[in-house]
Amino acid sequence: MTATASSVEKGESLLNTGLTLQAMGVDTIVIRHPHSGAPHFLARNLTDVAVINAGDGTHAHPTQALLDLYTAQSHLGDLAGRRIVIVGDVLHSRVARSAVWGFARLGAEVVLSGPATLMPEAFTPMGWSDLDLAVRGADLVMALRLQSERQHGGFFPSLREYVRRWQVNEARMGLAKSGALLMHPGPMNEGVEVSTSLAHGDRSLIEQQVTNGVAVRMALLYQVASSANTGT
Repeated sequence: MTATASSVEKGESLLNTGLTLQAMGVDTIVIRHPHSGAPHFLARNLTDVAVINAGDGTHAHPTQALLDLYTAQSHLGDLAGRRIVIVGDVLHSRVARSAVWGFARLGAEVVLSGPATLMPEAFTPMGWSDLDLAVRGADLVMALRLQSERQHGGFFPSLREYVRRWQVNEARMGLAKSGALLMHPGPMNEGVEVSTSLAHGDRSLIEQQVTNGVAVRMALLYQVASSANTGT
């Protein structure tokens, strides 16, 4: 359901919407919300419903991060000790925040790169402004989308300058480990964050990320349906 198709459009609060769904007997609410903290707010206030965060504001996107970890493990195996480089608009990326936590939790070395103006202060110690240095020895490079809809100031001089300094391309991947892989959580501004040839090349796991996302979601729906049919 979307906000425009619910009573939120009529002025109902998020809490009242959650309470209404709980009263209807739902077991789980999967929520994507423009405001950071909305899923946590619902989880604190709904006693009989499980809440899954599918992305809240610029805070976190744990479901996407789990899918990306699965994709990375499928190709790299154990992630402990692997060098993972995340490049781009870290400041506005909820995916980046969850990915940093997830990869680090599994023992990977996480390195961030991008314009200093797009690097959260909390992540500064792991941030590299020079992508050419950051990618050296990388096992996997994840490019992030430039979220222009959330940018309300001059975070970098121009798009041309961004492409010159932070686009993931063949030359930069050549500085990474032999066989290093490319990921992008999507949607992708092809030719900006990632060069076109690299996005569709042998090193790219981007389509695999989409496939895994569909597969995991379908498996989850099947599991829920099976549980409902058996009464468990």
